[in-house]
Amino acid sequence: MAELTRVDRDISIMNVALMLLREPGLLAIWLLLLVLAGPALVVLASPEGVREPGQALRQVAEVLRRYREQQARSRQQAEEVLRYAGELDAAAAHAATTAQRWHEHWQQAQQCLDTAWQAWLDADARLSRARAAAAFSVPQTGVTPAQYAERERFLRRAVLAAARHGELPIAAVADALAGRNGWNPRLQQAEQELHIYRASAAYLARRYRQAAAAERVAWHDAQLAAATRDGLRAEAAAAATQSAAARRLLTSIPARRPAKAQQAVVTRAA
Repeated sequence: MAELTRVDRDISIMNVALMLLREPGLLAIWLLLLVLAGPALVVLASPEGVREPGQALRQVAEVLRRYREQQARSRQQAEEVLRYAGELDAAAAHAATTAQRWHEHWQQAQQCLDTAWQAWLDADARLSRARAAAAFSVPQTGVTPAQYAERERFLRRAVLAAARHGELPIAAVADALAGRNGWNPRLQQAEQELHIYRASAAYLARRYRQAAAAERVAWHDAQLAAATRDGLRAEAAAAATQSAAARRLLTSIPARRPAKAQQAVVTRAA
């Protein structure tokens, strides 16, 4: 008979368990009743709680309040860690884009430097050939006005062509036509070519020095941007590790209960 009673009790327990699993609403009500009955069980388990249940309930309510406050602080700290990790991740991505742009800027400056260097070498080679040709030139005497006019036209065409190719500044064209800053349109063609190539070599040398200075600045900026990118990446990686722990903490902290459920214990204590 006792064996049958125990079997019936086990079957009843199984039926109740299956019913709770099939009906989420009943399970939620059961859990809520268990939570609300918890403080009463704690009070009844203490002799002082039996003699002064009101004071014991207030003490339990205070403990629960402190516990909820601690959970709220932990949740807030975890959310701040996640927010900071997200900000660092965005900053690291922006720094990577900026570093890439500065690297491309340095590459362009490097190409300009190589181009300026080659242009200077070519101008120096032309100057060397012009010097060799001028050494064998024969001075002319009794130059006619027509010959002077032809020399002026040659100088104008040569200086304008050099300026169009970037071998002379635009201001050199006006100086050559006006015969200032060392330009003399009455010189022989060989001497005029020598003066043009000398001015071109000096101008392209200045361009090369300017390109070298710009390349050094671009390299410095690119290195600085890369260092900033690497530093933010390291900080973002460390923050990602902390954010993973913060996510685990958030999943372990239950969501805040509705206001009525939170006030139930306090109402009973009152």
